[in-house]
Order: sequence, then C-alpha cells, then structure tokens
Amino acid sequence: MHGVRLAVGTLSVWPVRVERVDRRVAGQAMALAPVVGLVLGAVAALALLLPGPPLLRAALALGLLAVLTRGLHLDGLADLADGLGSGKPAPQALDIMKKSDIGPFGVLTLVFTLLIQAAAVSEAGPAALVTACVTGRLALVWACRHGVPAAREEGLGAMVAGTVRTPAAWLVTLTALLATLGLGLGLTTWSGAFTALNAPEALRPFETSNPPEAMNLSETLSWVVLTPSVSLLAGLGAALLLLRHARRRLGGITGDVLGALVETATATTLVVWAVLG
Repeated sequence: MHGVRLAVGTLSVWPVRVERVDRRVAGQAMALAPVVGLVLGAVAALALLLPGPPLLRAALALGLLAVLTRGLHLDGLADLADGLGSGKPAPQALDIMKKSDIGPFGVLTLVFTLLIQAAAVSEAGPAALVTACVTGRLALVWACRHGVPAAREEGLGAMVAGTVRTPAAWLVTLTALLATLGLGLGLTTWSGAFTALNAPEALRPFETSNPPEAMNLSETLSWVVLTPSVSLLAGLGAALLLLRHARRRLGGITGDVLGALVETATATTLVVWAVLG
C-alpha cells in the first residue's frame, strides 16, 4: 500500500497519507503509475460527455486533467523546453530548469502541445484520452528503470531514478498492451454492431451483395482493433526518444524530464489515435 499511496500522492492532486518514502517504495509507485493514469484519464474524460462543441469539451477535459495533476507535468515540459532550448551545457541547462519563471521556449512548447492535444482529443474521443493518460504514465516506468541515472543528486529524479526493474517495466507494458487490445476489440464490437444496425443493406458484412465494400468495412474494423495499441506504442516510443535526448544533454532524469515525458507520450498517443481513427 505504501507504493499506491506514493503513486497517488505524487502523480495526482488527491490527498493521501504517505507514511513511508524510500527507493523501494518509489519503485513500486512508478510501476503503478499507469494505474493512476487510468483513473486520471477516466475522470478527465467525463468532461467530454458534456454538451457543447467538441473542441470546447476537449479543452475542458485537458483543463480538468491539469487540475488533477497540479499542472506538474506541463510545468516540467515547459522547464525542459527552456533548458534544452538554451543550448547551454548540462549544469547551466539544469539551473535554467530550476528557475520558477518560464522562458519563450517553454511558452511556445506549452501552447503548441495543448493546442495539439485539444485538437486530437476533440477528434479521437474519451477512449483515446484514457489511453493517452495511461501511456504518459507508462513512460515514467521506463524512465525510472534500472540503468537510467538521475541528472541531480537531489529532487524527485534522484529519488525515483533506477528504481524500477527492467522485467517489471516489460510486465507493465505487456499488461497495458493487452488492455488496449481488449479496448480495441470492444470498440470494434460496438462499431460493428452500430454499422450493422445503421448501414444500408448492401454494406452489412454478412448480408452484402458487394464484396469489395464489405472488405473495406472489415479493414476499417481491423484498424479499430489496432488503433489503441498502435497509439500506445507510438506515444511510448516518442517519450523514449525524448528520454534518450535528455540523458545525452543533461546526464539523466529530473522531475522536469519526467513531466515532459508524460506530456510527450500523451500528445503523441492522441495524435496517432486521431489520425488512425
């Protein structure tokens, strides 16, 4: 339970009593991060059920998500953009990231990231937002695996760096992939039933007299199955590329790097889902 409490207390605004904090508990908390992401995404997705234009509902959902996470991930994204954008050596870049103000690189990165996320959510819908939130926290699992150092000797990065065993990271990832495959199958079943009830007779897959159109429908449903998993892998891949760059430039991870990884994975997952969906 210590790991659950630390995961919830660190990654969300919900108040919990954290009684024990050490590297073992930190590893448990980071391995459980995708579960916290699942809950955060489900709560934020409720805003998408409100009446109104899709873009407005998407903005409300992202705003709610920012409140639920105290805006920490967005702050980390902006700080990392300022640090990397400065072009300074690692010690100076880390000092820039520690400052409380946000520079031009951070502002531009925040604006474009939120615009992209809002546009993608308005197109992709609630299931995509929940998957994106899970993917963002899955990136934390890999960023905190053995072999990934901290850039500083203090702070959140130092506490969680290297605390997740690599087999555990693979297990969590496999679980997330299986869950997205299940989600895809569920969406396919719903889409197929909706199409069968609403499409013209010639387009129904088992009663059609037009095989090419039936084949196109089958291919479309196949993409529905794969879209959640492909989106998750794309989001995780984008985060790992950013992690590699941050390690090369800064020497390791910090709390800001972790926040930037969450937002990068989230945005990429949403974009891929919107494009494929």
